[in-house]
Amino acid sequence: MLSPKDLEQIERKGISEQQIKKELEEFKTGFPFLKLDAAASIGNGIIATSAEDVKRYTEAWNAYKAEGKKIVKFVPASGAASRMFKNMFAFLTADYDVPTTDFEKTFFDNVVKFAFYPALNAMCEKNEGKNIEALMGEGNYKAVVANLLEAKGLNYGQLPKGLLLFHSYEDGARTPLEEHLVEGALYADSKGMVHIHYTVSPEHRALFEKKVADTKEKYEKAYNVKYDITFSEQKPSTDTIAVNPDDTPFRNADGSLLFRPGGHGALIENLNEIPADVVFIKNIDNVVPDRLKADTVTYKQVIAGVLISLQEKAFEYLRLLDEGTYNHEKLEEMIRFVQRDLCCRKHDIKELEDAELVIYLRSKLNRPMRVCGVVKNVGEPGGGPFLTYNQDGTVSLQILESSQIDKSNTEYMKMFTEGTHFNPVDLVCAVKNYKGEKFNLPDYVDRTTGFISSKSKNGKDLKALELPGLWNGAMSNWNTVFVEVPLSTFNPVKTVNDLLREQHQ
Repeated sequence: MLSPKDLEQIERKGISEQQIKKELEEFKTGFPFLKLDAAASIGNGIIATSAEDVKRYTEAWNAYKAEGKKIVKFVPASGAASRMFKNMFAFLTADYDVPTTDFEKTFFDNVVKFAFYPALNAMCEKNEGKNIEALMGEGNYKAVVANLLEAKGLNYGQLPKGLLLFHSYEDGARTPLEEHLVEGALYADSKGMVHIHYTVSPEHRALFEKKVADTKEKYEKAYNVKYDITFSEQKPSTDTIAVNPDDTPFRNADGSLLFRPGGHGALIENLNEIPADVVFIKNIDNVVPDRLKADTVTYKQVIAGVLISLQEKAFEYLRLLDEGTYNHEKLEEMIRFVQRDLCCRKHDIKELEDAELVIYLRSKLNRPMRVCGVVKNVGEPGGGPFLTYNQDGTVSLQILESSQIDKSNTEYMKMFTEGTHFNPVDLVCAVKNYKGEKFNLPDYVDRTTGFISSKSKNGKDLKALELPGLWNGAMSNWNTVFVEVPLSTFNPVKTVNDLLREQHQ
């Protein structure tokens, strides 16, 4: 099935033949659905913090920062903004010329409220000889949209989301990239140094680097910090092979194999190369203007405080286990910590002899740890927090996407639809062991949690393989803890009109 030419192509990408054969087999067999125990809820996997807890965890985090540990803010930022403008692209090619759908009417009725309005207005004057108001006045709405989306104008249809103007300020509009610089200074600094890492697509990297070069000094002065900004791209070796509907390799017009990016799960490799003690992870578009940042800053410190408090306890127990300085009572205490605080449960744990128990406890304590902020479910799309069975029979907390759940199982679907919370990609991670050595993060991926999606290329149907998602299966074998955070900390921008929400004005 694979020719010598195919094998050469595979080798150039840094992928093994064995990996390709495994992927081709996965297309045929599919991936198993996960076995669920329950949707996580307050008191059953989700921590609700009191005002006293908030104070305590914030103090714990600030004490930790004062030690000079390396803290990194990791921002997946490779997504193009094209999906944000799907409705406006449709308007450009529609057989009518005036706003007709509710979406189009909302956009034009409020166009002056967008942070990019001044830049768009200037572009219309330059290219059309008229400002937005004049163009709309004569019914030439499509010229306004063309100047927003096309290369002759702002080119927003092709730019990454991180470089669009999101929020207005007196001294000019800010992009999400800049809002993350500000956030980093407010909760992720360590002795005045702020490390931020953006994962970007190769075609946009130079644009990101230029934006950082143009704005870094401004924010360093404003917040009295120094920035260390780094970038990485998804590795070609994490691309996955595409197949035809009959599971044979899909080929390009020139006969070569078609590979596709393996989804955000591929970023576990990028995360693995970050030299840090603690890493915050947050999507590029989940930002708010300064006037609304207080809750975000407070609860980032809270989830980080929870993380380092739990890590400290886990490290203490690991030292005792490695030194052999424990008794049965201490082992009972460790069991309570693993089961209650880390929410990792083993139904037959009482049947283990002390020697077996030590091996089990060490395996569960000595692994990466993450604390995830979860918000009350208000019907937004996103992963849900669940208690899920693992390969070893234990039950632990996981973030699941709907694709991982057997929709024919009425009990599971009830859990999914009636779940009280969902996860807006608000994570803080501890990625070193108690000896200060980095965990090798790919070792903790559950490889059986990928999924297959239907796509097309040049009008031909194909099947694509998505790797286990970054905050889903790629972190399946981490210690996971959920903390309820306010809905005000979750403000994604999925469509351009989301920028008209009060949270982005």
